[in-house]
Amino acid sequence: MPRPPRYEGLVGDVGGTNARFAVVDAQGHVRNPRIFPCAEYGSLADVMAEYIETTCGRSGPTRAVIAVAGPVVDGEIEFTNLDWQISEGDLLSHFEFEAVKLLNDFAAQALACPKLHPDELRPIGPKIRGGTDCPLVVLGAGTGFGVAGLARSERGDVAVATEGGHSAFAPVDELEVEILKWFVGRYGRVSNERLMSGAGIYDLYQALAAIDGKAAPLSDQKAVAAAAEQGDALAAAALDRFCAIMGSVAGDLALTFGARGGVFISGGIAPKVADRLVASAFRERFEAKGRLTGYMEQIPTSLVLHPYPAIVGAARELEQMERL
Repeated sequence: MPRPPRYEGLVGDVGGTNARFAVVDAQGHVRNPRIFPCAEYGSLADVMAEYIETTCGRSGPTRAVIAVAGPVVDGEIEFTNLDWQISEGDLLSHFEFEAVKLLNDFAAQALACPKLHPDELRPIGPKIRGGTDCPLVVLGAGTGFGVAGLARSERGDVAVATEGGHSAFAPVDELEVEILKWFVGRYGRVSNERLMSGAGIYDLYQALAAIDGKAAPLSDQKAVAAAAEQGDALAAAALDRFCAIMGSVAGDLALTFGARGGVFISGGIAPKVADRLVASAFRERFEAKGRLTGYMEQIPTSLVLHPYPAIVGAARELEQMERL
């Protein structure tokens, strides 16, 4: 009877809606990816237990790296959109792993970016080769707005998890000043996440309607995206403004991180509006940094097409753990 396969590690990507898991074999290959709806489980440990039992049997993995949607503080995560709380210590004792690491999901994506194949990236703007030893940054809009950086060195890469999505929105023209006023009236302080998110697209649509004195009959962000594809002028203006503002924000983050290795756009929204994003003012706004425009022109910007970059990054973190 053939021996069951031996898996070196468990990797995961857990968000507010779905939990994705896979195993890493002895050759470093990611195997057996599966998706679980979080709402059907009482805890992260419950989902992990089902995956391990049904995928690995008795020859379970000895290590685990789990990317999670939220800040990891002292090895512990309390999910924003789930009634779950877990720590590395809890997982060590529950599953008898040799080692466990929880890391922010965008930090995992930052680790993945240098390993993505060119076919898994779509250039936004000119094709430029970033510095291989230079920092990079990844950002993405979805339910919220995530940001992380990656520091490069001969000893390995180190992901820098941040809450950069909550930095303040900075308008660049008179219309955006009016947009800011509308958002301030509704929310008070206006972070980039207020605009760079699914809810932000719908708010942008409402703001533009109010500024122009027009009706805003659409009900949510999905309706806005669908209407834009069908030629609705106001919906299209909201999506185009979303893409332009994202370019400005991405440029600010590139300056902040010194990200001459590249800026990568991920998240749930950008791939769904890929053609509009590439054709938009994103790159123009990215480069438009006054005296630093020449600096910005040398930084590549790419859309991440890989469906599970956080899984790739978790596998890379697992590999770096095993070297220690």
